[in-house]
Amino acid sequence: MTATTMPTTTDNQLTAGQLPRFSAIAMLVVVVAVVAGVMALFGTPAIGAVVIVSVLVFLAAMYALSWAVEGSRRAADRTAGHVVTGFFVLALLPLVSLVFSTVAKGLERFDVQFFTYSMRNVIGEGGGAIHAIWGTIIVTGLATLISVPIGLFTAIYLVEYAGSNKLAAAIRLFVDVMTGIPSIVAGLFAYTVFSLILGPGTNSGLSGAIALTVLMIPTVVRSAEEMLRLVPNELREASYALGVPKWLTIAKVVLPTALAGLVTGVVLAIARVMGETAPLLVTAGITASMNINPFADPMATLPVFVYYQYMTPGVPQDPFYARAWAGALVLILIVMGLNAIGRFIAWKFAPKTGR
Repeated sequence: MTATTMPTTTDNQLTAGQLPRFSAIAMLVVVVAVVAGVMALFGTPAIGAVVIVSVLVFLAAMYALSWAVEGSRRAADRTAGHVVTGFFVLALLPLVSLVFSTVAKGLERFDVQFFTYSMRNVIGEGGGAIHAIWGTIIVTGLATLISVPIGLFTAIYLVEYAGSNKLAAAIRLFVDVMTGIPSIVAGLFAYTVFSLILGPGTNSGLSGAIALTVLMIPTVVRSAEEMLRLVPNELREASYALGVPKWLTIAKVVLPTALAGLVTGVVLAIARVMGETAPLLVTAGITASMNINPFADPMATLPVFVYYQYMTPGVPQDPFYARAWAGALVLILIVMGLNAIGRFIAWKFAPKTGR
């Protein structure tokens, strides 16, 4: 008798009812409307309170409805999915808010003058950030030219040559420590070095590039090391079996295989330092005029330009704030452009697995 009833129970679990696809959205709309209406009866409802109460009521209502229609296991699964989705939306809100605010306020000065004029002899309205844009490109470009070879060759040494010796362990320790240092420390280091060589008070684009290099190298090393470790050892062994030298195996097999990840790591490193303000305040300084010579005189950069426009506004203040938001928008667009270029390079030159 028992043997005949067990399949029936299992069959009931597997063939239980199922809620419509849009039941969760409909339930959420109803819950928000009801909660907002009930709270409005007792006074002006705060948005935060409405959201929190609505989420709790929605989770309880959806669990009860799913349990009644689909069973306890499916109800628990739905609840877990709703919780994960809720935390995803919560994490996404700051990013959406940041992008919306920057675009809305930055478009006010997103004009031709902003990209063709500097702040030379500009006191109130007008002016632009062309000098800061060029400064950001030059300083970040120099930092990239210095950091990428050093970081890449260090990662190759750690993965392909060092193994697990004491020197490799020491390098990894220093890289981890450098990853967590405050950015202002890198700026003070570069400022001290250039002050000892060229004298106190020296500000230049090269000094700012060295400060950014200190911040970029650990990111490049760590990301490149992880990407190189993902390359299957079978590829290396097949190359060695054909008599290919180790250095040529690295250049022709390992690096092309890991190219997509390497490019992504470099782009992340550039994006990580492009928005740094503290080290550039100390090293590169600020100027209202165009300076494309990184070896002499202060050089304006977008983060520092935004900082000074927002923190030291003149009278009236609105033109300064508008330039600050426009500079922030340009910085975000540059980072997005770099990510797009990096993805294209990774897609274009990554090894193709299909025939």
